[in-house]
Amino acid sequence: MCHYCGCREIPLIKEFIAEHESVTDAAGAALRALDAGDHELVAELVARMERELVAHWRGEERGLFAVMAADPEYADYIDALVAEHRDLGAFLRGIDLDRAEDVARLREAVAELHHHIAKEEDGLFPASLTALTGEEWNRSMAAWREAHQAD
Repeated sequence: MCHYCGCREIPLIKEFIAEHESVTDAAGAALRALDAGDHELVAELVARMERELVAHWRGEERGLFAVMAADPEYADYIDALVAEHRDLGAFLRGIDLDRAEDVARLREAVAELHHHIAKEEDGLFPASLTALTGEEWNRSMAAWREAHQAD
């Protein structure tokens, strides 16, 4: 995780990172519950992950991602991140813990989530420092706030 560019001091980026930490904490707990054979707890944690990610993704996609995707330099990178959001969301909504394939896929999905977060925190967020204007930051933050009012 990048700690040198200063983006972690931007209020919106702080919020995104806090959300990343919350969902990865739930993901880690889900894997530990899976190892312990507690499928009821796994189901609760997966549902929590999905709820948190829906609001988080809404805030990212309608705010920072939308603003940055207007620049062709970032559009493909952001399109790939959004596709990853869709894939993980669909999996979490449809997971069946009685299926060995889904249990194995959950382990893979958690690893992919960590990789996805690194692409945001180590790539997109630092790039946003120089890419966005003050007005674009304001629009991005307003979209995040709006996404979290819907919860």
